[in-house]
Amino acid sequence: MPVLIPRSVDELVDIFQEHPTAKLLAGGTDYMVEVNLHGRKPETMISLRQVKELSEWSVRSTRRSITIGAGLPYADMEHGEIARLVPALAQAARTVGSPQIRAAGTLGGNLGTCSPAGDSLPVLAALNATIHVIGPDGNRDVEFSDFMIGVKKNSLRPAEFVHSVSMPIVDGWQGYAKVGTRNAMVISTASACLVRDSDEGIVSIALGSVGPTVIRCHGAENWLMKTMSLRAGSTLDPVVAQEFGQRVAQESRPIDDHRSTAEYRRHAVGVLAQRLLLRSFS
Repeated sequence: MPVLIPRSVDELVDIFQEHPTAKLLAGGTDYMVEVNLHGRKPETMISLRQVKELSEWSVRSTRRSITIGAGLPYADMEHGEIARLVPALAQAARTVGSPQIRAAGTLGGNLGTCSPAGDSLPVLAALNATIHVIGPDGNRDVEFSDFMIGVKKNSLRPAEFVHSVSMPIVDGWQGYAKVGTRNAMVISTASACLVRDSDEGIVSIALGSVGPTVIRCHGAENWLMKTMSLRAGSTLDPVVAQEFGQRVAQESRPIDDHRSTAEYRRHAVGVLAQRLLLRSFS
């Protein structure tokens, strides 16, 4: 098959418009499994590795936000400044496969695949991330809640691609946790990201692998914010944490599959939610 190699975003836009059915390949950690093991046969591939702009990241101190290029490898998010500013993303990045996978896999790949088990996606959901998209009709911004629309389905239009992702820099605690069939190099059976903005007194929690899309638990969030203060200096009653976990579990929509049962997944996200909330007050 032909492999096209653009070297700039403008060149990528032109090539993708000429070949709208081509498959974009950054790290290939998801898609090449489909090619090698599941019989996918793309007619044309577009390699993104030479589009350096997609691997850049920046911080806007005036807006208290960070923007990460769709092609930046997870290995670059595990430590350093990105990990300090978005610790939940670093925690999620460290759970992605092996070091070799993390050196190749990208945020853009997770968003392109849009699997509910994608490790970075609950983090983007909990942080209300904005997806910056480029296509033949120009640029547009898509809220994460509008981006993922089903199992391995997103709202990208023909010949559009993810350029970068922006997230707020939150004053407070954030964390990511997942459950799998073993302790490392595993697709999540259930996952959760909790963000507690102690300045604003707001909490958000998003779940992975327990529904057709990543789930924001707005009901549990609103209940918790009405029940207690979440600002700095507040204390948490363990009974409240337990009830929060149960409410989160009720909002999940898991299924039985080859990795787990719906019953176990529902139990797992409840436990994860409870633990994450307790950690945010420790």
